[in-house]
Amino acid sequence: MRVAVVERDRCQPRKCQYECINFCPVVRQGVTDCIKPGDGGKAVISEPLCIGCGICVNKCPFDAIHIINLPEQLENDIMHRYGENGFALFRLPVPKAGQVTGILGPNGIGKSTAIKILAGQMVPNLGNWQQEGTWQAVADKYAGTELGDYLAKVKAGQIKAAFKPQYVDRIPKMVSGVVRDLLKKSDDLGRLDKVAADLEITPILDREISKLSGGELQRTALAAVLLKNADVYFIDEPSSYLDIDQRLKVARLIRTLAEKEGKAVVVIEHDLAVLDFLTDNVHITYGKEGAYGVVALPRPVRTAINTYVQGYMKEENVRFRDTKIEFELHPPRHEWMGALAAEFEGLKKVQGEFTLETLPGQIHYGEVVGIVGPNGTGKTTFVKMLAGVEKPTEGAVKSTVTVAYKPQYLKSEYDGSVQELFFVEVGAKWDSTWFQTEIARPLELERLLNKTVNTLSGGELQRVAIALCLAKEADLYLLDEPSAYLDVDQRMVAAKVIRRAMEKGGRSALVVDHDVYFMDVIADSIMVFGGKSGIRGKGEGPFDMREGMNRFLKHANITFRRDKETLRPRVNKEDSRLDREQKSLGEYYYMVASD
Repeated sequence: MRVAVVERDRCQPRKCQYECINFCPVVRQGVTDCIKPGDGGKAVISEPLCIGCGICVNKCPFDAIHIINLPEQLENDIMHRYGENGFALFRLPVPKAGQVTGILGPNGIGKSTAIKILAGQMVPNLGNWQQEGTWQAVADKYAGTELGDYLAKVKAGQIKAAFKPQYVDRIPKMVSGVVRDLLKKSDDLGRLDKVAADLEITPILDREISKLSGGELQRTALAAVLLKNADVYFIDEPSSYLDIDQRLKVARLIRTLAEKEGKAVVVIEHDLAVLDFLTDNVHITYGKEGAYGVVALPRPVRTAINTYVQGYMKEENVRFRDTKIEFELHPPRHEWMGALAAEFEGLKKVQGEFTLETLPGQIHYGEVVGIVGPNGTGKTTFVKMLAGVEKPTEGAVKSTVTVAYKPQYLKSEYDGSVQELFFVEVGAKWDSTWFQTEIARPLELERLLNKTVNTLSGGELQRVAIALCLAKEADLYLLDEPSAYLDVDQRMVAAKVIRRAMEKGGRSALVVDHDVYFMDVIADSIMVFGGKSGIRGKGEGPFDMREGMNRFLKHANITFRRDKETLRPRVNKEDSRLDREQKSLGEYYYMVASD
């Protein structure tokens, strides 16, 4: 089966010479219908006439064309096609009552489309893009299957769905008023006070939505969906902006929907530790961004994540990633021996009712320092003091180094293209061999260059922000939550890009993030923040990885083990044998599983 996809937003006939048409061997033989201009002059490719040579793919100056050869058996599994030469989705996940089903895969390969179909918000056309889809055709095709039984209920209007959106930072642009009024509209069963207490948002119920932080917006959005009385709950990235303790509390609440109320829950999540802890089974999705996506059969969560990390599905004989994601069992790291890059005294910052205090510390050239701790304890404030964005109330940063800063909350108000933004911000540095090789290509920025900045998705904007920060000339790079909105593969790539930039350039980085996998890959040492959210915070370190992670996880009362097969970190169930054993040994992180 051959799929020809033209990304219409990337195809720019006014800026090219129709290389796709002029170099096509089939067209040159006189079969002009193989590739021809369509609406707006954009290329249209005939899949039956295409011979799959790939010349048009390589000649297109905007990387807008994809010619993909897929297994023939997928031809009967096509669920939806977005027009001629449009994105194709194959198969669907199946929600199951009493279980939490996870969806794991890269951005841009149809996870949102799958959820819309499962919720009855759109009718799939089964690949026949020339006609509108009908539920009757879908019911006939999948009759007698588990998916068919579910879709029959959707067709009959027997499925009530509840959604938690991915981009919670957009909520203030769509709704206004106080939190309590918003949640009352969703409170079908009169559980507002209990759910608010469980999510620790009682203190903000009477606050304006426009004044909420990212973590508060996330928990408010989660409360809104948990308060609804639905049959199926679709929850998209519930962990963004939450610290590890909050992530696990949210995971337990979501599991309650399935275990105690018998609801079907479908979760899209890129934090593998949370996905492992939260779900019963997982559908791996694979494909090519903007071209096609395939939903694989469900697997038990441990097997699914290990398969995803390795990038190869044995049963289907499908390799969906060239290299596997590797985790290392770090030995205790010795004190960093590089030259001193930055030094800070004991710092104190008073902001209204909140007070932050940090102990003295040092950062060395070539070192990546991870910053972990609960939300509201001053991590971002500390980063801003080092960056010179804010001045400490007491103490001083003993440093003359130059600083580049990537903020936590990204704004996309620039009206120009991504390429124009890079030229404005970093000038000729954009064209340097080092930048293109070490940053632009791994982060796949080439696909974004002609897009307008204010139209970028959260993940695309994050990659651009990371690249802009690293492109600037500085001694110290401060990156606040660089993993937000990135998928698993993008997180690992971003971590390695940041590490290489520090090591090869002899520079230093401070990285604030809550993804344990991300920190495991990126950090040489750890700073630990604690205290009481919104009232007081205390920062200590940097410590070596083992001591820092043990301090942090002990405070959160959470233990991690290493998966025996892949060495990836896994959360131990509370009060399990391994949990009790590791706590008694004081080893909250560096343990290899015996299972």
